[in-house]
Amino acid sequence: MHTDRYHAKCDGNCCNLCCTRIENLGVTKGHTTILENVNIHIHCGELTAIIGPNGGGKSTLLKALLGEVPYTGEFRFLNARGDRSIEPMIGYVPQHLDFDAGIPASVSDLFIACLSKKPAWLMRPGSIRKRALEGLRKVNAEHLLDRRLGALSGGELQRVLLALALDPVPNLLLLDEPVSGMDQGGLELFYSTVAELRHNYDLSIILVSHDFDQVYRHADRVVLLNRTVITSGTPQQVFSDEKTLKCFGITGFFADGMHVGPEGGNG
Repeated sequence: MHTDRYHAKCDGNCCNLCCTRIENLGVTKGHTTILENVNIHIHCGELTAIIGPNGGGKSTLLKALLGEVPYTGEFRFLNARGDRSIEPMIGYVPQHLDFDAGIPASVSDLFIACLSKKPAWLMRPGSIRKRALEGLRKVNAEHLLDRRLGALSGGELQRVLLALALDPVPNLLLLDEPVSGMDQGGLELFYSTVAELRHNYDLSIILVSHDFDQVYRHADRVVLLNRTVITSGTPQQVFSDEKTLKCFGITGFFADGMHVGPEGGNG
């Protein structure tokens, strides 16, 4: 869906667009509490970045939303009026794809393997190639269709995975540190592609990231997660919050970005 309408903000009780509500979510493993009382509200068309220390539960939160780990609490995707919860279509882009870089499989072959319910040899090559090409065009990567997977750069592979996550176009897109290991050019291209997708399809996006600079530049809302939500708000609010500064050892904050102290990092 393409829309030029404004993105409504919300006071926590209502909004003019569809939204994702995570309410009192908790995850335990044995006697260990991994997440507890997690409350996050996400609007369509907005990118919410999840930051936090290693082991704080960021990836576990995504796994809970994907249904890969049991959880308590509620996860609801509401329609624009907020009066009906629907089962959301969820797209997911992992940190990386594990495969043998020496295999002769192409990007087209990957689409066949991921999107077909039939063996590849029963598929009509023309139909799946057309679908793959349309998906790659959404992320400005149609030129990669016949490229061998092992020959792709990190940024190119992540755009291919993003294209797969958008077929079909989801209600909620989960990005788990998708730019880890990318060079600066690939990183900028990935984020500009995500920004274009937000505009064209009004997606709700949750991004797990350690890259504070990119989060500051691209996120609408930031959530600091360390077993529970420590603080949340705009990037300016969260990165100037004493809780965030203490968590990451950041020594100062400036209006146009962040200064990171020697004990911290921007990741």
